[in-house]
Amino acid sequence: MFDIGASELLLIVIVAVVVIGPKDLPLALRTAGRWIGKIRRVSGHFRAGVETMIREAELADMEKKWREQNEAIMREHPPESAHAEAALIGQDPGTAKAEEPAEPDAPKPDQAA
Repeated sequence: MFDIGASELLLIVIVAVVVIGPKDLPLALRTAGRWIGKIRRVSGHFRAGVETMIREAELADMEKKWREQNEAIMREHPPESAHAEAALIGQDPGTAKAEEPAEPDAPKPDQAA
């Protein structure tokens, strides 16, 4: 990621020992490690969020494409009758039609007065 060679790393360690001092160096390295860990966690959450957004966008595009293809197929091959349409959606052809009341003039239970 940063492309740091061995000689560059040695120079950084020497400068850190001189500037920070050998006594405070472990505390400084621990603090730096905590900050690096926090940065990695935040970047991981950000990356996961972006990947989720990309997947959702791709899924929405695929659903739109499938819906358009389904509509085109249905326009090319319309159902021939109510029985064929009912069979396509998995219903019994007898129940595909709207049910009519047996006695149209019979009073409804809430009108029994």
